[in-house]
Amino acid sequence: MTPLRQRYTEDMQLRGLAPTTQRSYLHYVSEFAKFYNTSPDRLDLEAVRQYELYLLHEKKLAPDSINTFVSAVQFLYLVTLEMPWGKECFPRVRRPDKLPVVLSPEEVGRFLEHIRCLKHRAALMLCYGAGLRISEAVAVKVADIDSQRKLIRIVEGKGKKDRYVMLSPRLLAVLRAYYRAERPGKEYLFPTWRQGHHMTSSALAVACRNAARNSKIAKRITAHTLRHSFATHLFEGGTDSRVIQALLGHSRIETTVRYIRVAATVVAGTPSPLDALAPRPKRITQK
Repeated sequence: MTPLRQRYTEDMQLRGLAPTTQRSYLHYVSEFAKFYNTSPDRLDLEAVRQYELYLLHEKKLAPDSINTFVSAVQFLYLVTLEMPWGKECFPRVRRPDKLPVVLSPEEVGRFLEHIRCLKHRAALMLCYGAGLRISEAVAVKVADIDSQRKLIRIVEGKGKKDRYVMLSPRLLAVLRAYYRAERPGKEYLFPTWRQGHHMTSSALAVACRNAARNSKIAKRITAHTLRHSFATHLFEGGTDSRVIQALLGHSRIETTVRYIRVAATVVAGTPSPLDALAPRPKRITQK
């Protein structure tokens, strides 16, 4: 490991970046250095700009991937290398403003019926029943389940923030049935064969993909689709957007308000001005 890589890694650790973010940043900076066949500390802003254009036009990466590269080199140059540049020196690719895919309650039920493994079904029901991210669902511990208060404690979710989410009677019944059948132990609710480790997000994502294919629902379904559906269904049921924000763990209300744009009760329930037009009298024609 080079001294620069070591310093970069330590800086990310000191600032509490998630392990997945650290791995992603290291990957993008390593590819950046390989492209120029030199250490990043010998490159300038023009090199960053030309490489970003290469990712956009030659590699044809998605905007999110390119912007992750931008975040990685911005952290490298501004934090680790302490260059006197501002954040405006690292332009980002504009992301298309896409609406989230949302399942109807009937589609959610149909999807869940096609999850054969009890562990996977319980974990994916957590994603929908409590609005958890896939990384949060697989990391839930047995001690995080507060059946008396009907709460689940999410420890160090996105942004290293703790929060509480609801534990509905039906979800509690599912988790109890799973626990009695699997006896997962006293630590993680969804352990793996490796001692002291929980099921991986990728393993649950594969199970979700298989169930989506078997359900023959035309929409693209991921574990995050279940989280989107949770938020949208709450809003359609009359739950205040600030409550939904707290349940989802969003820092900004603007992120939560996206779900209003896909709520059926708002979109389909809004009368069209066409319906308010007075009917025109029928023209009488002479025979």
